[in-house]
Amino acid sequence: MSLRFYDTARAEVRPFEPLEPGRASLYYCGATVQGMPHVGHVRSAIAFDQLTRWLEARDLRVTVVRNVTDIDDKILAKSQDSFRDGAGAEDPSVVPEEQWWALAYRFERAFDDAYTALGVRPPTYEPRATGHIPEMHALIQRLIDRGHAYPAPDGSGDVYFDVRSWPAYGSLTRQDIDDMQAAPDADPRGKRDPRDFALWKGSKDTDPASASWSSPWGTGRPGWHLECSSMVTKYLGTEFDIHGGGLDLRFPHHENEMAQSQAAGHAFARFWMHNGMVTYGGEKMSKSIGNTVSPQEMIDAAGPRVVRYYLGQAHYRSVLDYRETSLQEAASAVARIDGFIAKASVRVGAPARRPVRAADLPEGFAAAMDDDLNVPQALAVLHTTVRSGNTALAAGDDDAVRADLAAVAAMTAVLGLDDAGTATSGTVADAAATRALDALVGARIAERTAARSDRDWARADAIRDALAAAGIVLEDAADGVRWSLAKG
Repeated sequence: MSLRFYDTARAEVRPFEPLEPGRASLYYCGATVQGMPHVGHVRSAIAFDQLTRWLEARDLRVTVVRNVTDIDDKILAKSQDSFRDGAGAEDPSVVPEEQWWALAYRFERAFDDAYTALGVRPPTYEPRATGHIPEMHALIQRLIDRGHAYPAPDGSGDVYFDVRSWPAYGSLTRQDIDDMQAAPDADPRGKRDPRDFALWKGSKDTDPASASWSSPWGTGRPGWHLECSSMVTKYLGTEFDIHGGGLDLRFPHHENEMAQSQAAGHAFARFWMHNGMVTYGGEKMSKSIGNTVSPQEMIDAAGPRVVRYYLGQAHYRSVLDYRETSLQEAASAVARIDGFIAKASVRVGAPARRPVRAADLPEGFAAAMDDDLNVPQALAVLHTTVRSGNTALAAGDDDAVRADLAAVAAMTAVLGLDDAGTATSGTVADAAATRALDALVGARIAERTAARSDRDWARADAIRDALAAAGIVLEDAADGVRWSLAKG
């Protein structure tokens, strides 16, 4: 197999061979459901969705696990704020007197809606942290028994990982332990070293009773890092192929995950893959300075298919910079692809939708995807094929049109464009209905083109007006006629 991926732990691109022949295992960090999804969340999900699709195209059966962190300090704090007088008066997203578990579930559904609208397929398993407390207790006890964790001596119920007991601590991010800041996840009074991080957090007087579980060390709740280690080993075992997530999770989250798992005697992840951040005009997105844009705002502006293209077009490890023209540029690219698909489908028939294999794809596309998931180069092959197909259409070469259409359809499927919705409301259009609409509109465009060739301007205008009445907008461009759904 010719697959090569960048491994953060080794800081190099190296060949990928799955642990088990014919199968691949992937775990990537999902949402901490404390608020609405932001573009960084969905970019990460799209990147690992593309990875999954490519592994499948390479004839691997992929098991994907994406967790939901549904218990967390910020979740509890937001729930407690909702019980204040006047809560929600200034912010309609706040539900007054909302229990923490209800808040978490509400935002979990918002994430699911965003993933679905953008064509991110559901993982094989999507475990919640609160459903795996016994596994967490077992991992903590194992770490204590092996001398890598200790209960706080002050009786608080906290349990900490002893970072100095593990010589490899800091290896993922190549840091020296003495240069690290103190771990801010728990009161440091019971720690041997301020960098020790919490595995179990004893209950506080301010915590709701429903947010605590009994344990051998006292009632409390799990630390954030512990949750992922416990869940991934339950579903993928103590050694698995790929652990993924956003670049911002490398430290402390993934560093701590790797340390506690390996200290427990687990080989853990064979590859660590991290996707880059999304910026706004070259700056980090921040609510405090007002330069944020949400996935739903993008979807409302351009439609899910365009947003999927935009968020998935860059190399997954690179920074993706959002600018005011970004969605228009992505929309133009999608229009060129869809315009060819529509015209070619009218000419030779829509291609059947079936599982895509790498052997059925253009060689350049497959080589790009094999090379650390080089989507920009793969998109270059896609657009070259679209241009070739349009040339074949103009020349009346139906065999070439049919071949290029099949290749384009296969490439868009691998990139996940076909599963993203087309309605600006963010709902997901049925794929068959979308293809039917493409074909029907394409047929009317072909009739209009023929009328214009015959200089039958009245007929051409009548077709345009009929489409406009149905909410279809036509745009005559140098490379052909584009259509889109009217807004408003």
